[in-house]
Amino acid sequence: MLKTVAVIVVPNFSMFEFGTAFEVFGIDRSGRGTGVPAFDFRVCTPSPGDVRLESGLSMNVGLGLEATEDADLVIMGPYGSDQELPDSVLEALRAADARGAWVMSICSGAFGLARAGLLDGRRCTTHWRSCAELAARYPSARVDENVLYVQDGNIISSAGTAAGIDACLHLVRVELGARAATAIARDMVVPPHRDGGQAQFIERPIPACGSAPIEALLRWMVGNLDREHTVDDLAGRVHMSARTFARKFRSETGATPAAWLNSQRVLRAQELLESTDLGIDEVARESGFGNPVLLRHHFAKVLGTSPQSYRRAFRGQLAGVG
Repeated sequence: MLKTVAVIVVPNFSMFEFGTAFEVFGIDRSGRGTGVPAFDFRVCTPSPGDVRLESGLSMNVGLGLEATEDADLVIMGPYGSDQELPDSVLEALRAADARGAWVMSICSGAFGLARAGLLDGRRCTTHWRSCAELAARYPSARVDENVLYVQDGNIISSAGTAAGIDACLHLVRVELGARAATAIARDMVVPPHRDGGQAQFIERPIPACGSAPIEALLRWMVGNLDREHTVDDLAGRVHMSARTFARKFRSETGATPAAWLNSQRVLRAQELLESTDLGIDEVARESGFGNPVLLRHHFAKVLGTSPQSYRRAFRGQLAGVG
């Protein structure tokens, strides 16, 4: 089980991305009855002492890289992609990988993983501005610029800023289950839904829209997933023409009504598969897909897996959590 987390910081690291890891793993939520343990959260650096941040501020770091030696998760924080890393950092990353620990990069931290050879032959990502550079420098890495994060074996890499939250919550969900990940996300008040284009095993909240009528409609749609929803019917509920509604809906959510509705139905199906013993036919009906063929189609399209495989993966992990 995930208990010990070590974050490696080097000069010019970004405090915000460091903060995303701290928000997920560094706050003690163990007394809230949510199944979230108190993580042993460690911050370490090659030469303990003051480490200068990208912003010009400094952080006093008291632990050396020995803090990574028994960590269940080692996180390489972001730093300048042109910056060389001490051999001790690369060796700490390789050692963590060799003993089967989770290794994660946030934003440009992926360059550190690549320098250590951990991305050779693996799918990975980083901030979209740096994906081409990462692919050019490390051609054996399979860089995917269209995702918020990627898990390939025990290696997780994430894009910039809030994508680090997505990656951390994904790992919490894999290790500790949906309940723990949802509790942390709710506590953090995570950002609105963002379409990452790949499987994201985290619960995504309803967008906070600039339009109160659209936001109210989204909440109503989530509460009525088992109903048919045409553009004309939805437009009528907010007193707009179908054309105006479709344009407004896309500008607020980044998706068409049909695509957004299907994404919410997939999320509902995930919840049912994780938390109930309903059969696949019942899950399809309850989530609004109506039949298992449509459920399997959209599950594969959005998450890249089948409902049965998803249930086995997450119910199996949950069964081992006390």
